[in-house]
Amino acid sequence: MDKLKFYSYPSCTSCRRTKSWLKSQGVDFNEQHLFRETPSADELKDILALTTQGIDEILAKRSKEYKALDIDVNELSLNEFLNLVTEKPKLLRRPILTNGEKLVIGYNLEGLRSITDNRMEYTANIS
Repeated sequence: MDKLKFYSYPSCTSCRRTKSWLKSQGVDFNEQHLFRETPSADELKDILALTTQGIDEILAKRSKEYKALDIDVNELSLNEFLNLVTEKPKLLRRPILTNGEKLVIGYNLEGLRSITDNRMEYTANIS
């Protein structure tokens, strides 16, 4: 598996939970601050190519930034959308993890296990 790319924001609870899980499992990853080092248009295209729901999957529709938009993002061209998100990275859901082949958005334990090929072993104590 390639090293994971972990786009995060330190104040984000889901980001902290995801980072903690990755570390506890010994997973190697490259972390990138989502707002200081906003993904490039090419990185965003790569992320979008891995989605199953397109832009809806990566947009933080409950965020203040999204609610304040005075446009319908579904009417934007791809380039217009990419420009908007690179200018306003708070529109992105977080965290975003990718290994180049799979994508996990938000804290999703099953997704994390899938992307890291890490199946936790469970043991049962029978008394």
